[in-house]
Amino acid sequence: MRTYADLQKAIKTNVFVTKEQARIIGPDELHSLDWLFDFRALFLQPQWLNRYAEIFWERFADRYPFQVCGMETAAISLVAAIVMKGIERGTPVNGIYIRKSRKRQGLLKQVEGTLTNEPVIIVDDLINSGSTFNKQIKVLSDEGVRTSVVFAILAFRSQDAYSSLNVPVETLFTLNDFDLPLLTNSGTENTFNTFDVKWRFEAPDPSYNIVYQKSSPVLHGGNIYFGTDAGDFVCLDQTTGSPLWHFHTGRDIRGRGVASTPAITDGNIFFGSYDGNVYALDAATGAQQWVYDDADWVGSSPCIARELGLLFIGLEFGLIHKRGGIVALDIKTGKKVWGDRTADYTYCSPLYIREENMVVIGSNDSVVYAYQADTGALRWYYETQGPVKASFAYDATRGLVIFGSADGTLYALTARTGEPVFGRETGAGIHTTPFVKDDTVYFTSLDKRIYAIDMDTWRERWFFTTGGRIFASPIIVGGSLWCGSNDGKLYELDPKNGALKSFFQTSERVVNKIAYDEKNETLFVPTVANELYCLKRANDKIAVPRDVTE
Repeated sequence: MRTYADLQKAIKTNVFVTKEQARIIGPDELHSLDWLFDFRALFLQPQWLNRYAEIFWERFADRYPFQVCGMETAAISLVAAIVMKGIERGTPVNGIYIRKSRKRQGLLKQVEGTLTNEPVIIVDDLINSGSTFNKQIKVLSDEGVRTSVVFAILAFRSQDAYSSLNVPVETLFTLNDFDLPLLTNSGTENTFNTFDVKWRFEAPDPSYNIVYQKSSPVLHGGNIYFGTDAGDFVCLDQTTGSPLWHFHTGRDIRGRGVASTPAITDGNIFFGSYDGNVYALDAATGAQQWVYDDADWVGSSPCIARELGLLFIGLEFGLIHKRGGIVALDIKTGKKVWGDRTADYTYCSPLYIREENMVVIGSNDSVVYAYQADTGALRWYYETQGPVKASFAYDATRGLVIFGSADGTLYALTARTGEPVFGRETGAGIHTTPFVKDDTVYFTSLDKRIYAIDMDTWRERWFFTTGGRIFASPIIVGGSLWCGSNDGKLYELDPKNGALKSFFQTSERVVNKIAYDEKNETLFVPTVANELYCLKRANDKIAVPRDVTE
């Protein structure tokens, strides 16, 4: 039996830190932790990094050949040590590491190094929930490479907590070896494996460097519609994911194509494009009905006042002092009915409030504007301290307009007058649309959290922390709250208490609101890479997962 008493002693002496030795901030930044394992304090020392590599090869030499992988940043030194020790032994091994998020410049890589066809051993200093390994296994799988084993120095939980990885997990130590009890399994460790992928569509030429809300999928008549970075507007069969038609627009020099989420009425579908146009297409065939071409760019999503025969959408211009605005178009002809200009870009999507005969929209000039919907007369405006980039929620019971700003505040204003009722600061900007359900407003922030606020008391009901910044707007469907994160997960939460019910791991950021087919209980999950996953619960018997390409 191999013993690692020297390493265990070094970890106790140099890695294990208690609150008596240092202040340790927890993940919610509000509370301190009692203890922490700071492995980098040990494994950036040459003698211990070398000792780790020796232990690795003692354990895995008989499984050669393989390649070694880890996630930035903790595992980079471990991978490097294993690679160098392999050269010494005459058993060279390929090393790679995975970025937590793709670079937004240069080659925009997610995997650094050169993958081969050999199986992968994923290494890291510790394994707690297993979330870091979920992401790596998914990324490698998408690259066509199999993970054979996960190897960590220290496990925080019992082995059954990691069964959902579907990969063997080996560790040198557990918390018990350091006189600490194993962490209790929360019951959610296996929840990520509760979905089957019915199909996955990948649109060509995504812009990985553009990380914010893109075109969200919309369901209609058994089809699903959304735009892509390449400037294509796509119609897929909802059941199979097969392309039915696509309509090509232009894209700007930054690689932005169709970021607009479409609106559908009377058999036509409407959206904007960064070629500066607003389009109306026949939803069944993709045939162009009309085009409005007054803007330089259109990233905003349209909303429709069917009883007024109007479509509202934000516009962007290259002018110095009039960079943004809003326009109301005749829904049948695309002719301008009224419009207004603002001092900065208007990426925000408008909200039409039928009860108030009003349309509200925000702008990068940090102002929210409320217009008479039929005439365009300005009814009120409200100044925030940061750009307003996402759309609004309306609480009909209280007559409130609710929205977030890049200044990090959730605002609630009286719809009729624009008077402020409530403001809630978060730890970072808000680039998403709130969701109102009964007496609660749900919203997200770039501080990585999903929040629930009681609108009777304006007190926080709960918050849930994800593993990445959040550009995706939350939605409640099927009795659950769903929201994606830059950590590549779609989270399913209990709306009442914020408890994690399940999650689905992708290899890319999830920056958009999902779509949900209530009849078939099917989820459609978009990613920043212009992928679209069709998901069903794992207990539903469906076809073997497949990829669909255009």
